[in-house]
Amino acid sequence: MASPALRRFAFRAPISSSFSASSFPFRVTRYPSAPCRVFRCRVHSKAKLEPVTKLKEDASPSKTWKIKMLYDGDCPLCMREVDFLKERNSSYGAIKFVDISSKDYSAEENQGLDYKTVMGRIHAIQSDGTIVRDVEAFRRLYEEVGLGWVYAITKYEPIATIANSVYSVWAKYRLPITGRPPLEDIMALRRKHEGETCSDDKHCKM
Repeated sequence: MASPALRRFAFRAPISSSFSASSFPFRVTRYPSAPCRVFRCRVHSKAKLEPVTKLKEDASPSKTWKIKMLYDGDCPLCMREVDFLKERNSSYGAIKFVDISSKDYSAEENQGLDYKTVMGRIHAIQSDGTIVRDVEAFRRLYEEVGLGWVYAITKYEPIATIANSVYSVWAKYRLPITGRPPLEDIMALRRKHEGETCSDDKHCKM
């Protein structure tokens, strides 16, 4: 243990006027109310801690989809409804959206539903693999985003038959209504795109 004289010297040692915080890795705090000059040192670390809320978000499990919507991304009227459902789905995470017009669309990954089939009418695939079509597909999709009441009446006859009949007319004529060529022409162009080759400089040529 240090002698009383040494302890008095340690606590009453004068502070040099040239001392600066940047030249010493500790912060010195003086307590004027203390009977002697007491100093407290704090070690400052440059490490920054991540916010606790961010850690909680990163640790939370990701949501899994309950139903998959196969939609035509080249259909302008269809995209209005798709965009609406996407906005609603941002709070639910229940719908997985698959653009059938994409060159990456795969029938194998979607219960064997080929491009021509899904272009003919709306299809949706539930997480258990069940395929639903026409108005029932819309009803299931809307149910997953909290809007099941919109299509609830279509569960019952004769409303279900009437609703599917009306939708069938729309599905049959949606391409000319939206100013697009017949399905045969679209498929021929798609096959041409699938047969494209790429040059050495990675630029694809038709």
